[in-house]
Amino acid sequence: DGGKMLFRSSPKSAEETKGRYWRLAAIPFLLLIFLAGTAVHAQNLLIPMDKTQNDHLRAYGLVYWCLQSPRHYRSEWLLNYRCGSFMVEDHDDVRERANVMGVSFMPVSPAEVNAIYQTIENNNMDVVLLEKAPKIAIYTPPEKEPWDDAVTLALTYADIPYDTCLLYTSPSP
Repeated sequence: DGGKMLFRSSPKSAEETKGRYWRLAAIPFLLLIFLAGTAVHAQNLLIPMDKTQNDHLRAYGLVYWCLQSPRHYRSEWLLNYRCGSFMVEDHDDVRERANVMGVSFMPVSPAEVNAIYQTIENNNMDVVLLEKAPKIAIYTPPEKEPWDDAVTLALTYADIPYDTCLLYTSPSP
């Protein structure tokens, strides 16, 4: 083949060496810029239940929604921490749903999560893992109006589904 080199393993000049060095050095820098520019979510969202919460009833509804199929997002009830706040996995659909429902939430970093757990550990508090959305049934008399029952009003407002079991009373003799 006439002794032609298919590639060169070392640069011919100092100028080529500088060019090769700067191209290689630019790769990590460009990767860092790319990663910094992408949307990064916290791993968890804190749903406070103290005075900072905009809508307490709907906050319960949001956590119920997180537990429902097909999501089954990891959710924790932080007993006695900020009035019984919740911590759920951070997903775009959770943020969107919270905004639509008017529920306050705060992204928390892994370091903040550790600080929360440490506060809970050192005080009269506990963490309860919520594993699935419960099935709810309400006993109600057949002749009641929707505004007569505070429980059905609260569940409806919170957007928590429930079944109604009619409560019949036997007529008096």
